[in-house]
Amino acid sequence: MSSAAADDATLLDPDLAARNARKEQRRRQLLDAAARVMEREGSQAVSMQAVAAEAGVSVGLIYRYFGSKDELLLAVIVNVLEDFAVAVPAAIDAAGDDPVERLAAAFRGYCEVIDRHRHATVLTYRESKSLDEAGRERIKELEVETSRPLSRLLRDGIEAGVFRPVEPETVAYNLLLVAHAWALKHWYFERTYSFDDYVRAQLSLALHGLVQPKHRRRYARFLQE
Repeated sequence: MSSAAADDATLLDPDLAARNARKEQRRRQLLDAAARVMEREGSQAVSMQAVAAEAGVSVGLIYRYFGSKDELLLAVIVNVLEDFAVAVPAAIDAAGDDPVERLAAAFRGYCEVIDRHRHATVLTYRESKSLDEAGRERIKELEVETSRPLSRLLRDGIEAGVFRPVEPETVAYNLLLVAHAWALKHWYFERTYSFDDYVRAQLSLALHGLVQPKHRRRYARFLQE
């Protein structure tokens, strides 16, 4: 059955839809548990039994979803990147047409995904090197895809004359690294910032370097001036 046919069948069968929803909820529960355990112990030191204990399920249940620990690790990392692919475009679409509003919504969207997946984000930096070559290549491709919405927004803002003529790809990756820092240095930032404060402060710093001087008064609410 094709994926489209499967989707149609789900729409027509409420019981099937409910089963699929429970299955996805269980899968996310396992991914979250694996991320927490692997961050604490390192993926090489973690057993499927430890992940099962963290999730409060049987080892056999984990193997119904993931064939091996390496497959589970890859799924934890991919889950974060796939969340970006859903959450960020939705945030941009809801922001309207203004270049700064759209960039601000996108940056907040990235940060919200990071906040939801703090353990998995840290794990990505620590453990992605332990993936096989195919896994590492998949992660690289998804990371490139993750940066593209920001690059497009920056180009649009430059063409509109709102942003300075910066190099979009470089700035996009800088913004992504700032979003990741909420997880990587959370122990430090949480002493001073709430999540909302962090997003506002970092966005203000970025926009001070991006917005053309003649437009700064227009966007004073973002620039914290």
